[in-house]
Amino acid sequence: MKQFREAVEARDADAMRDLLADNVVFTSPVAFKPYPGKAITSAILRGVMRVFTDFRYVREINDDGGRDSALIFEATVDGKRVTGCDFIHVDEEGKIDDFMVMVRPLSGAQALAAAMGAQFDQIAAEAAAEEAAKEAGR
Repeated sequence: MKQFREAVEARDADAMRDLLADNVVFTSPVAFKPYPGKAITSAILRGVMRVFTDFRYVREINDDGGRDSALIFEATVDGKRVTGCDFIHVDEEGKIDDFMVMVRPLSGAQALAAAMGAQFDQIAAEAAAEEAAKEAGR
């Protein structure tokens, strides 16, 4: 998905959030349960931007219908090089409603799990603040 790729490459967290559907489901490469909702997904993506260095997409694969994309990336986390893939599905409105990430090798996935675990209190607080702001704006 070109718009998401451009937002990530620009490190534009607001643009990334704006591309997410309210009912997006984020499936982490290191957590058992998926994370439902725009607020938590947006906060996780900001956390990922904090822990990954040297992030770059190296390949993009799209289906003919334009609703499914695979964005292959390389990055470093805690000194470990990782290769991964963002699998993205968009709804009828062009918003991301399904976002699954996979990474390799195992040592990189373990480093990512540790780094994101250290971020999780901040991620949860950011998601809660976004939800509270949304509720206040209703």
